[in-house]
Amino acid sequence: MAQQHGGHDGPHPDGHQGHPGPGGPDGHEEHQGHHGHHGHADLDWAVMAPLLESQAELFAPLYRRAMAWLAREVAEPGLVVDAGSGPGVVSCLFAETFPGARVVAVDGSAPLLERAAARAARLGFADRFTTVTGELPGVLSDLEYPADLLWASNSLHHLGDQRAALAACAERLAPGGTLALLEGGLPARYLPRHIGIGRPGLQARLDAVEAEWFSRMREDLTDSVAETEDWPALLASAGLKHTGTRSFLLDLPAPVSEPARAYVAATLGRLREGTADALGAEDRATLDRLLDPEDEASVHRRKDVFVLKAHTVYTAVRIG
Repeated sequence: MAQQHGGHDGPHPDGHQGHPGPGGPDGHEEHQGHHGHHGHADLDWAVMAPLLESQAELFAPLYRRAMAWLAREVAEPGLVVDAGSGPGVVSCLFAETFPGARVVAVDGSAPLLERAAARAARLGFADRFTTVTGELPGVLSDLEYPADLLWASNSLHHLGDQRAALAACAERLAPGGTLALLEGGLPARYLPRHIGIGRPGLQARLDAVEAEWFSRMREDLTDSVAETEDWPALLASAGLKHTGTRSFLLDLPAPVSEPARAYVAATLGRLREGTADALGAEDRATLDRLLDPEDEASVHRRKDVFVLKAHTVYTAVRIG
């Protein structure tokens, strides 16, 4: 399957929304794309799609703020490409933000792209919305026209040679076109440091486990190249001029909505499954209680659950 699950690490959630393991270095749970590369081939994306879609919808306020910023950087793009689109939540937000643009959703999963097309039709964007199925970055050569705005959200880190992938993205930009790269940010937080059960600081320890998992995931990718994650420098190496960096916050304070609560439960469930061997017995027991719907201390019932997450976007322009 594809390596691009953008937008959002999906079911782990990548999104994008993703990883069958615990997640990315900052838990890119909401990736809305699809990275079937490193052990994702066994995932049923048609089954995962509703979860990916609901997670991306939860993060829509963050994406809308990012797009408002991009709209000031990119004046009336003719073609917007969402590289690693997944079920198309973010692709459709681009169609909404840029009413004069054509939007192309690119992903490796045909079932996810079918949902993207259906979503675009439901929202009235079908006449200027198309999909392209294939692996990043090679599939970008299938685009009929160069992009005025190419969005890559948490999809690049699923490709072994990120520098080469950026160069491929740069080649598909029109002169003056913008590449918007969402990578990194801050780890998500869902609970206070002291939650009344187990040892305080559980999420910080989960962050450390995820960071180790992410490093191993990167090392295991085909043609993996270790890079210093200086994104402006990497963008410059692709022949692009770095034009801006900005972080965007999703702040859903307690008490959260039921979709947000379900998102937290799904995320912690994947972490419990993916990090079991790396956690101590006390932390495993704490996660088990947090995930037990019958336990008053679980995220299904407690009133102090929240969602706080930052994503960072880098923009760069093709000169000439």
